[in-house]
Amino acid sequence: MNWIILIAAGLCEVGFTYCLGRAKGVAGGEWWTWMAGFGVLYVLSAALLAKATQTIELSVAYPVWTGIGAVGAVLLGVIVFREPATFWRMFFLVTLIGSIIGLKALS
Repeated sequence: MNWIILIAAGLCEVGFTYCLGRAKGVAGGEWWTWMAGFGVLYVLSAALLAKATQTIELSVAYPVWTGIGAVGAVLLGVIVFREPATFWRMFFLVTLIGSIIGLKALS
């Protein structure tokens, strides 16, 4: 169950990255709305990570959490925010995913 919680924490990290990206291009009330979403997801992500570390080793949970966030942020950037998907970006994204899988497999 705590692996599901950890994945949810990572997805919340992706969510707060999305909110931050959306807040970048707006002002006024819309900016505050996106930043409120950022804050809620940030706190929820950290709380879920803390819950997951009750049974998953911190040395595994934290890199998996940040890895989910990093992979999600890159994919959001490429798909939603139209950032370039260069060969090297995708190469290192794949190596990051492989590292996350390796940590899970060895835990």
